[in-house]
Amino acid sequence: MAREGFKKYLRRIVPPPIERSFYVLIVSITLITLSCFWQPIDLEIWNFKSILGKYIAYSIFLIGLSVAVVSTFLIDHFELFGLKQAWNFLLKTREHTAEFLTPSLYKLVRHPMMFGIILVIWSTPLMNLGHLILSIGMTLYIIIGTFFEERDLARIFGEKYLQYKRAVPMLLPFFTFNQKVIKK
Repeated sequence: MAREGFKKYLRRIVPPPIERSFYVLIVSITLITLSCFWQPIDLEIWNFKSILGKYIAYSIFLIGLSVAVVSTFLIDHFELFGLKQAWNFLLKTREHTAEFLTPSLYKLVRHPMMFGIILVIWSTPLMNLGHLILSIGMTLYIIIGTFFEERDLARIFGEKYLQYKRAVPMLLPFFTFNQKVIKK
């Protein structure tokens, strides 16, 4: 739903000011449905039985959750979830143009929200096969989606984003690949 081709189709049905809010609604309904119909596969992959192991797993979970939530507020939480666009439409105020910013966490990693989500989905003291399949699927979805998002960001912000991309790691802080950025 985040790809431009789908957005063009969606704009025939949903007005652009509520497009992002509609996307968030559909994703939320999908995740709730997935949760309601989840059938566990109880083959145990790992199980931290010690108190220390559980505290470490839950601490990483809380760090990931904090990073994911804080990073949304650093860039504009209400715009990210489509609330600002809908509010501006209701008040008939003009939308601002996108501005490229790299506040705090965005200096360590280009996608701190996705990094936080990855920490959340993998930091569990009990990993069964069903959770493993979900974690692998969500991680692949995040990685693939991030590559598409980066392509869009390079198109929108140009050389400024490409320089940022060369200087800051994508998902894992302090871990960069030597990558060549191809100019079009």
